[in-house]
Amino acid sequence: MTTTTPETARTTVPTEPGKPRRPRLRIDFRQYGILAALAVIIILFQILTEGRLLFPGNVNNLIQQNAYVLILAIGMVIVIIAGHIDLSVGSIVAVVGAIAGLAMQQWGLPWWSAVLLAVLAGALIGAWQGFWVAFVGIPAFIVTLAGMLVFRGFALVLLTGGTISGLPREFNAIGSGALPTVGMPDLVTLAIGAVVSIALVAQQLRTRATLRRLDLPRERAVSFWIKIGIAVAAIMYLCYLLSYNRGTPIILLILAALILIYSFVLNRTVFGRHVYAMGGNLFAAQMSGVKTRWVNFMIFVNMGLLAGLAGVVSTARAGSAVASAGSSFELDAIAAVFIGGAAVQGGVGTVVGAVIGGLVMGVLNQGLSILSVDAAWQQVIKGLVLLLAVAFDVYSKRRSGR
Repeated sequence: MTTTTPETARTTVPTEPGKPRRPRLRIDFRQYGILAALAVIIILFQILTEGRLLFPGNVNNLIQQNAYVLILAIGMVIVIIAGHIDLSVGSIVAVVGAIAGLAMQQWGLPWWSAVLLAVLAGALIGAWQGFWVAFVGIPAFIVTLAGMLVFRGFALVLLTGGTISGLPREFNAIGSGALPTVGMPDLVTLAIGAVVSIALVAQQLRTRATLRRLDLPRERAVSFWIKIGIAVAAIMYLCYLLSYNRGTPIILLILAALILIYSFVLNRTVFGRHVYAMGGNLFAAQMSGVKTRWVNFMIFVNMGLLAGLAGVVSTARAGSAVASAGSSFELDAIAAVFIGGAAVQGGVGTVVGAVIGGLVMGVLNQGLSILSVDAAWQQVIKGLVLLLAVAFDVYSKRRSGR
């Protein structure tokens, strides 16, 4: 019998008579659609901007300007997989930024203590919202809509409608700083790219060897090595560009750590399996013994924690805390998740897909800004991209259902 999943499909490969038929993994190329879209968008804007899109300085800005979206998208994809939505993350970013600014400027805390306090405040806000969703049973849409209003109000109260600036240089470096450089091009950045590439190849080979040893389905060698080659080339080219600017952005290391950690959590832990189970079929998950209330609670605690981190990054890059910070951040994060392949009904989505979706939005913003497209038309284009992404997801599911 042929088994199909959103990521892969299994087929059987004919063998000699009398021997068992060994399954072979057939790649579902729909999972690479978002990567292809990102590549096409980059190439298109590279042509339209006459090569300016991939200037080293623009690539550095692309990473730093969109870091908050990528951090929020990592948390939001877990929320959406479980079948919920969070509309409050932009307001949490604002109130957390206000707390961080007050802690450093008025409360006399060192910058690192302010960061810890801000992230803890985000987690506590997530726990507050998770309580209403998980244990009281109020839909997440309503709880987080209320949170969007409440915490935006708190940000205004804390900052009294003003701005806190003059933040410590070490704190600002979180959002806009880079590692020390050695030479030009920066050898540190190139070395990081080489290490990451080697680690990626080793991990993929180890996974493939495990599948072979267990006689489990695996993709063909040709597609496997093509995929690895493209990934390594992309990593080294990115590091090459950054090495001619200011080196490796600190926020890029934070993002890389978050992607690895949360990919592991979703794919290799009981919590991650429970999240997918709840999004796929909540009743079946409950009948299977999943403690859905506690899983929902922890989902929103985690979202609050990541929103707190995004608030720190946003405030650090801006160099000041303002009550208007985080405006529309929740919409950017939700758009990134859906563009990255998450299902509207829940149960489907990946951290890497959400990050790629965020990069699609970031490249669109960067390219349109370089071309001096009016901000209003930028909103129109991003809205159409989101609509087309969801329409493609719905069409693909209907087609696979037939």
